Amino acid sequence: MAKTETHTTFCRICESLCGLVVETENGRIVKVRADDDHVATRGFSCPKGLRQHEIYASPDRLLAPEKRTGERWDRLGWDQALREIGAKVRQIRGDHGPDSIAMYVGTAAGFGVLHPVFAQGFMTGLGSRSMYSSSTQDCANKFAVARELYGFPFTQPFPDLERIRCLVIVGANPVISKWSFLQVPNPARALQAIEARGGRVFVVDPRRTETARAAGEHVFIRPDTDVFFYLSFLRELLAGGIDDARVGRFAKGLEAVRELCAPWTPERTAEVTRIPPDRLREMVEAFRTADGAALYSSTGVNMGSNGSLAFWLQEVANCVSGNLDRPGGTLVGHGVIDFAAFGKKTGTLMRNDRSRIGNFLSVNDGFPGGILADEILTPGDRQVRALFVTGGNPLITMANAGRLRKAFEKLELLVTLDLFRNETGSVAHYVLPCTSPLERPDLPFIFPLMLGLQERPYLQATDALLPPPGDVRDEATIYVDLCRASGVSLFGSRVAQGVLGAMKRLSARPGTQPALPQKLLLSAILRATRQGSFRALLRERHGRLREPNRGGDFLGSRVVTDDRLVDLAPPRLLEQARKVEGDFEREKGRRDQLKLVTRRAVGTHNSWTHNIPAFAAPGTNLLYLHPDDAARVGLVDGALADVSTRVATVRLPVKFHPDLMPGTVALPHGWGHQHATGLSVASRTTGVNVNLLAADGPDGIERVSGMAHLTGFPVEVRPAAGPLDPRNWSGVPMVPEG
Repeated sequence: MAKTETHTTFCRICESLCGLVVETENGRIVKVRADDDHVATRGFSCPKGLRQHEIYASPDRLLAPEKRTGERWDRLGWDQALREIGAKVRQIRGDHGPDSIAMYVGTAAGFGVLHPVFAQGFMTGLGSRSMYSSSTQDCANKFAVARELYGFPFTQPFPDLERIRCLVIVGANPVISKWSFLQVPNPARALQAIEARGGRVFVVDPRRTETARAAGEHVFIRPDTDVFFYLSFLRELLAGGIDDARVGRFAKGLEAVRELCAPWTPERTAEVTRIPPDRLREMVEAFRTADGAALYSSTGVNMGSNGSLAFWLQEVANCVSGNLDRPGGTLVGHGVIDFAAFGKKTGTLMRNDRSRIGNFLSVNDGFPGGILADEILTPGDRQVRALFVTGGNPLITMANAGRLRKAFEKLELLVTLDLFRNETGSVAHYVLPCTSPLERPDLPFIFPLMLGLQERPYLQATDALLPPPGDVRDEATIYVDLCRASGVSLFGSRVAQGVLGAMKRLSARPGTQPALPQKLLLSAILRATRQGSFRALLRERHGRLREPNRGGDFLGSRVVTDDRLVDLAPPRLLEQARKVEGDFEREKGRRDQLKLVTRRAVGTHNSWTHNIPAFAAPGTNLLYLHPDDAARVGLVDGALADVSTRVATVRLPVKFHPDLMPGTVALPHGWGHQHATGLSVASRTTGVNVNLLAADGPDGIERVSGMAHLTGFPVEVRPAAGPLDPRNWSGVPMVPEG
């Protein structure tokens, strides 16, 4: 007889953490729906969250460790896999030093609590500083700038959406991609509410996005000219008068900012941004006179060539206008601890390491992903020889993916921890199977938990809804086991390693894989931060509301710079700003060149969702082109086009898109699965990997944040020189080597 159970939980595939109600029957999920009674998300969820269980139930799911020998994959027991990996780690570490062993932490790792902590514990135990993460694809600029301005990288002010009266959104599409870092249920509803109470929303973007269609006034901007928009916006804001005395109480460096912005009139910047000067001044006036306003940006700005400068100027504008730390402006949330103060005191995420290639300063204790291929391929001290990839797929998400793949093939050891053998896993030596979000207990991840990055602050606990299948293990347990196999201790602590090992042994149950008592560890976090026990929080099935965001409690009290002042003009950023005159002249010389921006569909989440038919429909990965541009380059709707940079060429069909600014082409990211040996659905799709086109290496990435230039770069588009090769992730037939 069928046994049906109903569970409450929350989604962990993005920042929104939407509350869910899940029905299981005899150990499998039969239905997922939004939780109408959730204290914050109130019945909202996206299509991906409601069908995620189909991804995890795929027959391609890894159920045991696997080892590659040539082209053959063999299943292993955990003891053998750990023994072999540990022996290789010991050998490489002993021969070449700890920094020869690197780790790449992907987005999926960040949406759980224990996974990233234990991954870092493994690397600390090895003594390795060779950390890389997905943040240098999409958001490291915000971390690098926040450290300079506020003293800590995770201090990330966010718009007070419930009270704001003027919101300027630049290079973001929250209706599809949700909010950067911030947990906001139903973004369209939040934006429409601003207009309903008489406020204004401006969406500044090279494409009339889904967000622009849902709410607000759309303003076209030429791709990758955001820094010039911000310079003239800030200039006009300062020229109109600000409260200098208030700024002086809480910040320093205002005069240097005035001097920087002075030459950048709206008339001058319009040469490259193509925003009419009167339109820009109208936006500034609406911003200045609103009872609460904010500038907000995301990946369209972050992934450009001046993401750090643009975000810096945005934060300066929010501060000097009097909107930082005020209701209706931008707020700094409260986590369960003062994480910025903790980080400043302990040095967490505050190391000042320098990369071997390019001499880049670490951001969040990690190096730029855009130099990883160079770190592998360049001989010498600290050369990367082994790589652990945890919760990520860098061969789809990182710049110059073709070169990176060749670099990965040179590694002495490549290990992936994942649910599937994806593109990166397909060239690995070992793949280790991990639990899905629905197979482990959890709390909201670090941004809501420790930083309070939530529109409506709350806490929630979830139990595992299903047992892990096969020989699957959770990542925290795997890293404790990898430490033991590699002859090191988690975080370099023999006590911690011994205690965790004992806890795992005491928690062992017949017929299941060995596992740490995750609920006990999560409960310890809650108790240490005076939030009660995990079990008590679990009883509050729809979440527990915390104190609402109030404002007026950050400036002068929680800024952790040495002098407790917001630094409006950090020397590193002023130095970087010296390049904008040259960039401006270069941009004027590119006025007739096409520029490529990336985009995302509501049914895709980076590269995660393409292995189920519902989210891998034909005709999704196309080159979107304005009809006027198509006529100029000799293309018709549906024709094949070649898109080229100095790095590579991709080939795919064209689709006309009049919502694009002329001079702009758009290509969705996250595709190009043809070389994934463990994704039976995704590998049959014909999409191309847009990141083949982007440059890597020390000369191709931004100095302050270490971010690659993944959007807004010039491309050449022309009729295809030949047929589409659906078997290749570029769409171009492969030329045999030699």
